[in-house]
Amino acid sequence: MGATTRPDTRKLFAATDSMDVATVVSLFARDGQVVFGNGDPLVGIDEIRTGTSAFFDTIAGLHHTIVQEWNVGDDTIIELKVTYDRKDGQQVTLPCVTIFHSDAAGKIDDYRVYFDVAPIYA
Repeated sequence: MGATTRPDTRKLFAATDSMDVATVVSLFARDGQVVFGNGDPLVGIDEIRTGTSAFFDTIAGLHHTIVQEWNVGDDTIIELKVTYDRKDGQQVTLPCVTIFHSDAAGKIDDYRVYFDVAPIYA
């Protein structure tokens, strides 16, 4: 059995923190999906790009701090603290868990994010 290939989580979150949609999307498989909490899945590169851009448009910025990371086979589970810069100038830091699966090429094909977005928009 060969070594598991997965995206570098620091690169993933650095691209996210710089709100670099093109780099974020490049880490996903063509048919990948993203699910935020109980939201509808964003399926495929175009929907992931559109959904990510739409979310970034609602905030002024963000910063991820990795608390703990577990890698099990092709799956990665990450506990995070994420600081969001709101458009009103306020900041809010929220606990978050991200779980993703990587395909044989090391691209993310299933990405799930669990956090309460309400404080971002309160």
